[in-house]
Formats: sequence, structure tokens, C-alpha cells
Amino acid sequence: MSQFIQFVFLGLSVGAIYSVFASSLVGIYAATGVINFAQGSIALWAVYVVAALRTDGTFVLPIGKISLGSEDDPTAMLPAIIIGVATAAIWGLLAHLLIFRPLRRAPVLAQVVASVGLMLFIQALVTLRFDTESLMALPVLPQNTFELAGAVINVSDLLLAGAAIVISALFWAYFRLTKLGVATRAGSEDELAARLAGYSPDRLAAIVWVITGAASGLIVVLGAYTIGLDSASYTFYIIPALAVALVGRLTSFGIACAAGLVLGSFQAVILWAGTLDWWPSWAQTGLGDAVPFVIVVVALFLLGGKIPSRGSLGEAKMPAVTIPRIRPIPVIAVIAVVVAAVVLTSGSWRFGIVTSMILSLIALSLVLLTGYLGQISLASMAFAGTAGFALSKVTTNWGVPFPFSILISALIATALGVVVGVPALRIRGAQLAVVTLAAALAIQSFVFNNPSLTPFEGNLIEDPTLFGWDLSVRQGSELTTIEFSMMVLVVVGVLTLIVLRFMAGSTGRAFLAVRSNERAAASVGINVAATKLLGFALSAFLAGVGGCLIGYSRGQLSAGSFTVVVGLVLLAMTYVGGITSIWGAFIAGIIGPLGVGYVFLTQTLDFGQYYELFAAGSLLVMAVLNPVGIVGAVQDAVVHIKARFGPSPSTESSPPPPPNDTSAPKASSHVG
Repeated sequence: MSQFIQFVFLGLSVGAIYSVFASSLVGIYAATGVINFAQGSIALWAVYVVAALRTDGTFVLPIGKISLGSEDDPTAMLPAIIIGVATAAIWGLLAHLLIFRPLRRAPVLAQVVASVGLMLFIQALVTLRFDTESLMALPVLPQNTFELAGAVINVSDLLLAGAAIVISALFWAYFRLTKLGVATRAGSEDELAARLAGYSPDRLAAIVWVITGAASGLIVVLGAYTIGLDSASYTFYIIPALAVALVGRLTSFGIACAAGLVLGSFQAVILWAGTLDWWPSWAQTGLGDAVPFVIVVVALFLLGGKIPSRGSLGEAKMPAVTIPRIRPIPVIAVIAVVVAAVVLTSGSWRFGIVTSMILSLIALSLVLLTGYLGQISLASMAFAGTAGFALSKVTTNWGVPFPFSILISALIATALGVVVGVPALRIRGAQLAVVTLAAALAIQSFVFNNPSLTPFEGNLIEDPTLFGWDLSVRQGSELTTIEFSMMVLVVVGVLTLIVLRFMAGSTGRAFLAVRSNERAAASVGINVAATKLLGFALSAFLAGVGGCLIGYSRGQLSAGSFTVVVGLVLLAMTYVGGITSIWGAFIAGIIGPLGVGYVFLTQTLDFGQYYELFAAGSLLVMAVLNPVGIVGAVQDAVVHIKARFGPSPSTESSPPPPPNDTSAPKASSHVG
């Protein structure tokens, strides 16, 4: 019993961070309607600034450094904390001014990807600017202990919980008792009315971004010594924080704070239970990280219809969709270019080409689900990894030959995709993004990193053969064989052509109708629920096949191939290429992780360490300045040129008619 009590109190330190992050999310949502996935990264910067100042007196900036001391005479604790918290506040202000204010009337997809991009950008900048391997957090709070019912309790844990409660209470007081806070809440209901009353919603939002950034930075600085410094953990603490914020319907600071403290203690108790003899071995790793996913799903299912949406001055629309057509000459030309590239290259360059083809297929799953169906998913690599690890079992344990091994493994991923897609029947937009990101993190922690389910060693994959033809990726010293490369090209090419047919046919029109207006689609006979689940199933199947090809290209899998960060980077690259276009998927494959663009940055320019920073920065620029992506910008330029120098092509801006409408036009170039 004493150990149980001790772990309950130990969990308060992490729970305090959940609470303040959740309260910050509630405040930002009330002020802007944005769910800020980057809240943890903002706090991450602050804690490393403080750690560097207290270690050797170096004030690290995004560009350059300022010496405020030395190793013998580092910066004192209080000034270091003030500087660190101030940097978090500045990051919050910059996020508002440079990213989210320009996206105020943008579609939810643009806001979500911009938030994800900011999260990745700050995290990548932290790893580049700070010595994350050697920096350590020094204590800020007293390290005294006392006994309670035989359990040793840290005073610092109680102080952290108290600080979280005070911060949440101050947030409540600001929004309920001050004129600016009340005006901010009023603006969330009716922005025009707030303007007519003499308040600037932009300035009110800026204040909230500043105070939430400072609060998040402060609680992490206070708790870093107890929890430790890790550039990944604080970033993804946003998932449990989102879970408890959703329990409070993104409106209640008190519920969010209390739920955060309870969740932290509950996760600590699960960690303690894993040490007991009767606890099952499969539940000893990652179960605590899976709990937030369950909380998110349950909260959104129960409260999804009750979570308030922010009033705005304009209607946000998704980027236009180009309905694809299969043209033999371009298809043959693309295939010829890829074949020539494979034949004329070797080593890491050929491996990069093969990886680009595989990533294009996974990016195509995002285009299909997010670009065409309008369902924001951040779990593509989770589906790919599920199929990849299933492939290991299917080939080594069951002896299933190629290509049936890919089919079975991809169908397993498809089943998971349908399960993850079930919440989409009730929720959409940023809330669905929260569900899929929580699912991806839960799968990574509970499945991929669980040695009982996927051993760190032993995830071998049998080389593919077809009618005695060896299609293995390596032969002797050859890193990537031509036979394997051609096999990947055939699989990716065939599936891409099938998807093109889907998109151009009745299924694609149904997807676009659901994306444009679910109620209108249902009124003309489209089964919205079935269409959504079909979209998740097809997307997961494509990602699953991509995961199998990744498995075959490695020969032995590890969780590092399918991390949440890799999936988010691929989403970033897909958005940069064009989330609503097949060509956008191809561009994403080229510039995706370990693809041709990565090989070019690493080997030719020696900029490999800047890849994630480049990816996240490109995403932010595209989200703010060019939400249609590279492909959309090129198409807009072509249309502009044709409009100026020749007759413009006919376009159709209304949603496509249902599949059973025989009066439908046979071709439509854009769908708004």
C-alpha cells in the first residue's frame, strides 16, 4: 500500500505539466479556436534555455548566442528562470503573429498542419541549437521528503501540483473576472460583436498566446529536475494534455487541471503495477501512453457535439481538388524516368529512389483520406508500421509467400484503420486530428516499442521471391538490387493507377461530396458513415502496403522506421507538395525522409542534420503563404497564363453530384 501511495504522489509532477498544458490549450482555443499541438515544444525551448544558462551562462538564441556567465560562474537561478519563461512567451507571441493570425480564416486543415509544423520546427531547432546529450536540469524546488503511511513523498511533487492549480486558477480568473478575458470569451462567440465593442480579437489573442507560453514554460522549468530533460517527451506531452483538455470540453480550466493531475498519477500507478508479479508481461510497456488515446476517444464521443466552435468572420474552404485523369503518355513518361533513374544509379542514391517510391504510396494515402475525403489523419505511419511488423510475423512464423504476405499484412493495417476511423463518424476537423495523433502515439508506445509484442531483435522479414525469381533488396555488396527496385515500382505503380480510377469515378465523387458538405451528401443518398470508413480503410491499406515495402527494403524492422515524428514529417512534405493532388504525393516521396531529396541534402550538401528543420519550415511557409502546395501553385500559374493568352478551361466550383446522378457532367477540373 505504501508503494501505491508513493507512486500516486510521484505522478503529480507529470500531472502538473499535463494540467498547465491543458489549461493553456483551453485558453488558446477560447481566444483563437486553434488547438495548439506546439504547446509542448514552446515549453521545451524554455527548459533548455534555463538548463544552458545554469550550466555555463550561455543564452542560446535561434541564431547566435549571448554569454551571460561561464562554467565557473553560471547564471543564477532566478534570472535564468525569468529569461527562459520570457523566451517561451516570445515563442507564443511569434506563433500568433507569424502563423496563426494569418491563418485566422483558413480551413482547419491549414491550422492543424501549421500547428504540427511549428511543433516539429521548434523541436528540430532545440536539437540543433542545444547540446541535448549533456545538458541536465538543475533543481529549482526544494528536494525535501516526508513520510505518509509508510510512503516517502517528495515535497517538490506537491509544490508542482500546487503550482499547476494556481496557474489554472489564474487562467480562470483572467477569463472570468477581467475585462480583457471576458472580451476574449465574447469574441470566441461572435468576433464581429467584439470588434464593434472596441476590442481587437487579434490583440486579445496575442495576450493569451503570451501568457500561455509563459505558463507552460514555467511549469516545465519547475518540473524538469524531477522528470528529466528529453527533447521528445515534453513535445508529446501535448497528447495527454489534449486528452484532459477535451474532458473539460476545451472550456473548463478546473476540470482540465484536475483531470491532468489524476491522469499523471494514474499513469504512475500503471508503471508501478508493471513491476508486480501478477501483472501481464504484454502490459508492462506503453500501456500508460495508450490511456490518453482511450480518454480522447471516449471524451470526443461523449462530448464531441458539445465542444463549442469559435465564431469567425468568414467561411473557410479546403484547397481545390484536381480530379485526376489517366493519360497514357504522362504515365509512360514517369515510369520511363523512374526506370532510367534506377538503372543509372547505385548505392544510397538507388535506395533513395526506392524509398521515394514507397513514401509516395504512403503520401498517396494522405491525399486520398485528407485531401479528397477531408478527414485529417496523423496516423499514416502507424498504419504502415502495423503492416510492417505484421509482415515479419506473416513471413517468418507463417511462411506466407510474396505477394500474399503483403496482402495479408496490409489487410491487418486496414482493420486498424477502420477502428481508428470510427471516431470520424462523430467528430471531424482538429478533433479528429487529435484522435489520430493520440492513436499513433499509443500504437508506437504500446505496440512498436513493446518487446513482448515486437521484440527489439528478431523482427526479421523473409526476402520476397516470385516463381523462383529472387526479389531481395540486397545481393552481395549491392545495397539495392534492380529486381527489388522494379518490384517496388510495379506495386506502387499499379496501386497508384487503381487509386486514380477510384478518385475519378463514383467513389471519388462521393469522397468529394462528403468533404464539401456532409449533410448535403447525405441528403442526395450518399452513406456518409460508410464513405468515411471506406476512406480510412483504403488509406490504411495503401499505407500498409508502403509499410510492407519498407520492411522488405530493410530486411529487419525496428520501431524507429515508423515513429510519430516520421509520420508528421511525411504529412508536412505531402502538404508542401499538394495535399489534394496525386503529384503532391510524388513530390512528398521525393523530398520525404530518406528519399532522394534527403540523400541530396545529406551527401551532396551535407545538410542532413537540418532536414527536419527544413521540412517543418517548408510546411509553415506553405501553410501561411501557399496552402495549395507546390502543385496547386503550378496549376494556378498555368491557369493564369492560359487566361491571359488564351481561352480559360471550364471549371466547376460546386460540389460534385452524387454517383447515382445521371445528369452529372463527365469532367470537372476543380472542386471548391
